[in-house]
Amino acid sequence: MPDENDIVYDTYGIDLIGLLQKLVDSIRSFFGFGDSIDGGGGIAGFLTSLGFWWEVYSIIAIIFSLFCLWGFIYAKIRYAQLVEVENEQLHEEEQAWLHAYGGGIQKNDRWGDIQSHIASENPNDWRLAIIEADVMLDQMLDDAGYVGVSIGDKLKTANPSSFQTVQDAWDAHRTRNEIAHAGSDFILTKRGAQETIVKYERVFREFAVI
Repeated sequence: MPDENDIVYDTYGIDLIGLLQKLVDSIRSFFGFGDSIDGGGGIAGFLTSLGFWWEVYSIIAIIFSLFCLWGFIYAKIRYAQLVEVENEQLHEEEQAWLHAYGGGIQKNDRWGDIQSHIASENPNDWRLAIIEADVMLDQMLDDAGYVGVSIGDKLKTANPSSFQTVQDAWDAHRTRNEIAHAGSDFILTKRGAQETIVKYERVFREFAVI
């Protein structure tokens, strides 16, 4: 204890522990933390309650993540099925066109029609030229012994060492698919159409179709 000769200074400061306790009490009151959850009061009780709610959040987050993963896998499967159905429909359309228009036409005559279409100034003729060239490609692959439901399936089995223009065939066929899927929304320039027909031509010349 200080005696009468000691100089006593008044000490002023911030009660940090008291402020922290008030903050904890306010948070506990706002979130409704009670003794039934944390088993006690004070900072220790608050931390216990916080741990409880973190576990609840973690369980909900895991369940939500599993649900999202299931949705992603389901969407991938359905998309693959849709692509397969579209490829089958495209193949049926190609065969229908071939049956209706290609039965009595010689290969060189058909190629002459394609050349006439691509020389036109009408964009619809350019699209028709590419579609007809793709039908020729499908028939050529069948004659060469490539097996598959669609042109894409047949090209996947191609060996680049014996099919040197296989990349040209892929590029040209992709353009044809874009035309078929997008329709009039696909912007096709005359130069782009001509470049596509040139790729078909390189393939046909390799296999002596034209």
